[in-house]
Parts: sequence; C-alpha cells; structure tokens
Amino acid sequence: MTAAGRDINRAAALERLVTVMEGLREDRLDTLETVYAPQARFVDPFNAVEGVEAIRGVFAHGFRQCPDMRFSVTARAVDGDHGLLRWRMRCGEAPGALVIEGMTEVVLADDGQVLLHEDHWDPAAQIYEQVPLLGWLMRRIRRRLAAPLD
Repeated sequence: MTAAGRDINRAAALERLVTVMEGLREDRLDTLETVYAPQARFVDPFNAVEGVEAIRGVFAHGFRQCPDMRFSVTARAVDGDHGLLRWRMRCGEAPGALVIEGMTEVVLADDGQVLLHEDHWDPAAQIYEQVPLLGWLMRRIRRRLAAPLD
C-alpha cells in the first residue's frame, strides 16, 4: 500500500475514534475496544494507564463523576501515523455546567488502532480556578507568572 493509502486509512481510523468518542455513554464503554489496540496507552492530566481495560476504567470513572458526560470533536487532522483532535467535554446541559476544552494526540497503528491517546488540557484554568479559595490562589499564581503587558 502506498503512503497516501495508509494516510487515507488512518484518516478513516481517526473518524472511527471520533464516532466512538462522540457516542460514548456509560453503557457503551465496550465500543472503546473497537478503536484501541490491546496495549494502548492513555494519558491525561490525571491518568496514565495502559491497556483497553484500564482505559475503559478511566472513562467509567468519568461517567461515575458525571453521568451525562458528552464529547464533541470540533477539529481534526492526520499527519502520517499521528492524529490530532480538538474537543469539548461537557458535563451537564444546564447553564454553568462544567465544560472542558482540550486537544488529543493519537498515534495510530498500521491497522488504524489507537496505540497512544494523550489528552492535553489545562486543569488549573478549567477546573481549579472554579473552586472558590483554590481558584483565587490559582488566578494569583497565573497573574504572577504571566508576561507583563507593555
């Protein structure tokens, strides 16, 4: 198969991952097995696990914390065996519901299965700063570390 053919297959594989993520529900965690390699690694600001069962456990925990958790992918790109997804995770529909925005880097095997899923998002700005006392401290630290405005 040509390099272009592999990229097309990887683009299709990335779309399968998007479909699984956007359709993920607590009772559909078995769909993760359709896109992740058995030895896949999952990394986010709070977890670093290996294997589909462990990945399933991370999402199961997320649904226990937020039963109505939903993902929507807003942008995607594929370059060779790497895929990038821009996403929004929403916990609830009410105004003021927790919304986290982030980016996922995936490494895809030749067969299109996900070998590595690494989430990049800022828990300080998107979670910690929402907690009253902790938020004050995090905002203060952020202001001190920010480059001065000239």
